[in-house]
Amino acid sequence: MGEEEKTTSERFTVSGDNLVEKVKQLIHEGNIRRVRLIYKGNTIFDIPLSIGAPAAAAIVIAAPVLAAIGAFAALATECTLEVEKVGESKSA
Repeated sequence: MGEEEKTTSERFTVSGDNLVEKVKQLIHEGNIRRVRLIYKGNTIFDIPLSIGAPAAAAIVIAAPVLAAIGAFAALATECTLEVEKVGESKSA
């Protein structure tokens, strides 16, 4: 059988000041499929990321989105990042 992907979700509460740095850090990890920015229960940004893309390339591709997140972060005091991570499932 082929390898199956297991998707997990994590949530982080981040202050507006640290928002862009946290998103960059998550992209750099490299196993991120999607990042959602949630503010007051509403999804503000939903950023799909390429699986397997080198972190540097992913940040360059996401640069316009990061700029928009930075502009939003200047207005937000606290928001939630929901991250979908992909990993290989382990055989039982």
